[in-house]
Amino acid sequence: MSDPDVITIGDTSFRRGEKGVVDLPLGSLIDYQPVTMTVDVRRGKKPGPVLLVTAGIHGDEISGVEIVRRLLKSRTLRRLRGTLIAVPVVCMPAFLSRSRYRSDRRDLNRLFPGSPDGSLGGRLAASFASEIASNCTHAIDFHAGAIGRPNLPQIRITPGDEKSLELAKSFQPPVIMETNLRDGSLRSFLSKQDIPSLLFEGGEAHRIDAASVRYGLRGVLSVMRHLEMLPPLRRKSPPKTRTVIATITSWVRSPRGGIFTTAVDLGHAVSAGSKLGIVCDPFGRHETPINTEFDGVVIGINRVATADEGDALFHIASTKNPELAEAHIQRSEEILQEHTDPLH
Repeated sequence: MSDPDVITIGDTSFRRGEKGVVDLPLGSLIDYQPVTMTVDVRRGKKPGPVLLVTAGIHGDEISGVEIVRRLLKSRTLRRLRGTLIAVPVVCMPAFLSRSRYRSDRRDLNRLFPGSPDGSLGGRLAASFASEIASNCTHAIDFHAGAIGRPNLPQIRITPGDEKSLELAKSFQPPVIMETNLRDGSLRSFLSKQDIPSLLFEGGEAHRIDAASVRYGLRGVLSVMRHLEMLPPLRRKSPPKTRTVIATITSWVRSPRGGIFTTAVDLGHAVSAGSKLGIVCDPFGRHETPINTEFDGVVIGINRVATADEGDALFHIASTKNPELAEAHIQRSEEILQEHTDPLH
């Protein structure tokens, strides 16, 4: 599927070879200030796919915003074929308040496809769905972990979605996870429209994670080359490493409350019975080990130094050979540092 001759967003139309920015009006806040969504459109002269790249659905997830910002500054886009639609900050009210949620404490990523007559969040989701997402053939949405709970850079796709799996492999992340859809999420909405989409997770809220930014930027450019939106690299392609694909993930929770200390890090291999850390009472009377029942690699971790009983502490992606998976992840990080596409 290729892009049409004309793409219209709001009151602005773009023909092939044109580019520009649209500030899509969405409503107003209590101080009468307008709420808009900034949409950057880049169209190549030749037809091709329409890739939608988004970040900032959650206002405190900054690494994705930085990835999209760097993408838009990349000289590589001068040779674009097809269309790139980029929305660096989908939910501006949450971004301005430095919060995951909007002022009503509702999650925009549970409101798609929204309603033009609903709440401000519902109207924002509806405008995004009708004005922006309706134009795309493929999509990548960037996210990060919560505060104090960083994620290893990873791609999440829907189980059984072969088109998205092919796209995910071209992204070359350390880990690809198959996870079920959540009602009201952007990924669920795109899936119902039969639009292949990737959800990237990396780093944590309120921080720009350098590795996540590098993985994200390289990944989206790699996807664009896979879709033939960009020409192949002129220089010798960097060596590839095998991506770890996980169909089952599990959280290891705190066996009791106390002060939490971890003994492993993101990307590390663990096996059933492994000691992941300890939780101690603050008065020196008890020290309880935290063990896992799974073989796999650590893809998410809670870095908060205290925990209540039952708190999620370690996110484990199950693999048959954890040591080999850890080696693939470490090699992927080495390659990423050695071979990075120019940003300007």
